[in-house]
Formats: sequence, structure tokens, C-alpha cells
Amino acid sequence: MRLLAALAFGVAAFAPPPAPSYEVYAVRFAEAHGAPLAVLVKGADTARRQDLAFMVWLMKGPNGRNVLLDAGFYREKVQRFFSPSDFEKPSTALAKLGVRPEDVTDVIISHVHSDHLDGADLFPNAHVWIQRDEYRHYVGANGEPLDRGIDTADADMLARLYRAGRVTLVDGDAREIIPGITVYTGGRHTFASQYVGVTTAAGAVVLASDNAYLYTNLATHTPIGVTFSPGDTTMNRQALERMGRIATSPRLIVPGHDPDVFIRFPTPGNGVARIQ
Repeated sequence: MRLLAALAFGVAAFAPPPAPSYEVYAVRFAEAHGAPLAVLVKGADTARRQDLAFMVWLMKGPNGRNVLLDAGFYREKVQRFFSPSDFEKPSTALAKLGVRPEDVTDVIISHVHSDHLDGADLFPNAHVWIQRDEYRHYVGANGEPLDRGIDTADADMLARLYRAGRVTLVDGDAREIIPGITVYTGGRHTFASQYVGVTTAAGAVVLASDNAYLYTNLATHTPIGVTFSPGDTTMNRQALERMGRIATSPRLIVPGHDPDVFIRFPTPGNGVARIQ
């Protein structure tokens, strides 16, 4: 009996600690109206339009870690391109949760499009995580853009952060980059776009970013209308199906631009939705 108890104690002593449980919030910082639905949902009626929410996603850890998925945008050039309404800097929008720009410890970039990358330098103490293949496909050795998918200013900014030692290039799929936070590839919105699985009290939440624009993509497993190449729609559909296997419940998969996020998760309100 004592031997069994000792063995059990030994197993417990060497077991990995449980993953931390995060609070997860979608934070809206702008809106846009009348986007073509066919851009968002493959094969949709070209005459239909869809309103969009621009969001960042905050994962608040139990040890004071504040992790963002994506950083939104703020540069005037990007604002002119998207012509948003009700715009505020993403760093300002986080104040609704009592988070200052300097409190953000990490920024995970899902992909290099300006509405998700442009604000990365708003957070002076944050370490940035991006897929190695994404970075190397889009950003040259001197910070020049290698593909039209990334804005010139954003490529230069990301390269400067990299040279300052503030960027980790993630090497591939299903990597737990921070305890309780795992990144996945395969959505192919861009060359190596990634999405996030995070441990919460409600179970595993999946933050899809633009690998799924809308709840329609998720509910019907219909690919997004914009993938890196036309042949990537099959991979995007497979990613949508995989999200359903990663998340504890389908309701815990959050798309990248659907205003309904703030209807399905109405609290605490005022442009903030707790995913639970």
C-alpha cells in the first residue's frame, strides 16, 4: 500500500501543471458597412452586403499576462482604405477593460493584412508572435515588402520589431507558444495565417481571426471568399472543420469580423464581449 501511495505521489509530483485559465474578450474598435458578402463567403450572392466589426481579442491570464490576438490598425493610410465608422485606436479601446497599452505583454499576429497587423507598435512592452513562414514570405531582410499582401509601412515596422528582439517566429502548426495558448495553421487566408486555441473556464475557445470571417463560414463550413490562392478553399474548409474539433463547443469559435459576436456575447457591453 505504501509503495502504491509513493508511486502515485511520484506521478503527481512529475505531472505537468494545469494550463492557466484565461478570460477572453472580443474588443471592437471600428465598424464598416456594406462589404460584399461574396468576399467573405465563397459563392455568396454578389449583390448582398454585410456589415463588419473590426476587433482585437484580449486573453487575460491569471498571472497578469495580457495577450492580444491581432493589433488592429491606426495609421491614416489604413483608415482611408477601410473608411471605418466609430473608429478608435485599438490601444484606446482596451481601456474599457482597464488595460493600458503598456500592460499588453504579447501580441499574436494571425496574418499580415493591415487591419490586423498595423497596430502592433502601439503596445511598447509587447512581444510579437507570428508564423515564420508568414514573416519570411512577406518581409524582406531590410524590411521591404515581398508580396502585395503587406503594406510597406507595416513590413518596415515588423522588421524593426524583429531586429529589436521583440518578435518570435513560430515554427509551424499546433504550437503552444504561451502556456494555455496554442496556434494553428492551415486556414490559408494568407500564406501562413494562424488562429488560436485558448484555455478558459468554459473550455477551449478558438479565435479564428480571418480564417473564418463570419458565423456563416463556421455554421456551413463554407470557405472564406479570399484565400491566398484560389486552390486554398479546400484547406480553408478543412480548417473550419478542425476548429470544431478543437473548441469545446461550436459557440466558443469566434469569427474575425462578424458583428453578431457582440449579440451572442452581450456582456459586459459597450463594444466588449466576454467569450464564455
